[in-house]
Amino acid sequence: MKDFRPSASKQFVADLKERDQLMSVFLASDKTLLVDRNGKKYLSLSLSDRSGKLNARMWERVEILSEQFQNGDFVKVKGHVQLFQNRRQIVLHDICLAQPEDYQVKDFVASDRVEPERMYNELCRLVCETQNPFVRQLLENTIKDPEIRQKLMQSPAAKSIHHAYLGGLLEHILSITNMMKFLAEHYRPLLDRDLLVFGAIYHDIGKLWELQLADGIQYTDRGRLVGHMTIACELIDEKAAEIERFPSELKDVLKHIVLSHHGKLEYGSPKRPKFPEALVVAMIDDLDSKLNTIFQFMESELEGGERWSRYHTGFDRYFYLSHFRERIEAQRESRED
Repeated sequence: MKDFRPSASKQFVADLKERDQLMSVFLASDKTLLVDRNGKKYLSLSLSDRSGKLNARMWERVEILSEQFQNGDFVKVKGHVQLFQNRRQIVLHDICLAQPEDYQVKDFVASDRVEPERMYNELCRLVCETQNPFVRQLLENTIKDPEIRQKLMQSPAAKSIHHAYLGGLLEHILSITNMMKFLAEHYRPLLDRDLLVFGAIYHDIGKLWELQLADGIQYTDRGRLVGHMTIACELIDEKAAEIERFPSELKDVLKHIVLSHHGKLEYGSPKRPKFPEALVVAMIDDLDSKLNTIFQFMESELEGGERWSRYHTGFDRYFYLSHFRERIEAQRESRED
């Protein structure tokens, strides 16, 4: 596919029909090598652009070709579209890493999915409700920083798993912040609302510098070398230094929330949560990321009219689609309004 230059005629997922011949660029995710009933290896992955996502399968040269790209890469593919279990599926004949001249980034980030300006303004409103003056000032200094504000408008929350689209990190942060507001009220006065809101905003804020939208959703050098938790702790030091007499103990508490938000040592947290607010941040972060992943998968499975999804390897199960279809339609109608 050396002479393949698809950027002038991008084929979008939403427009693909059965028997269409495919030669275009997509964002790769969920790459998995599997084995069929006959013991033969095949490649399964998701191919997406701003219009949607489709499952793709490949049966030839899979071990060699799968090494040429990673999740979050732009890939150029050659294949055709077929119906499998009443759903569209891409059968791949060839696949390789795309070059920058092969695509335009705007074709692959679902900017119409979210409204960054509206979400940012809502987040600012929630921060203004923070009672602790030190926490409130630190959060305001952070989200109103021009560089951070600009990055929040477009940064994804992950490379390929959850909220992996333009504005995804802001959507993830706002979703968790709203849940924290509810939980603080529900468990009042046992949970500190200000610490929960801080954790919602800061737990992944280091991803603004850990990830970049360049050749797909990729890790930066700083992201690979330092990681988003350490970056966030450095940011706490930087923003706290701008506030006179910021309590050192409070700063340690805030850092602990960040450093423990993956919940377990084996999940990448250098510390396990040592107080309720840190535990809640870890649990709600996990909940929101998993639900986003499930919602995206189930929505992509609705087109065939089936009552059950295909098997999801990550969650090791099928998902029941019947009632979800009505909810998705209601959500689409509310967005249009």
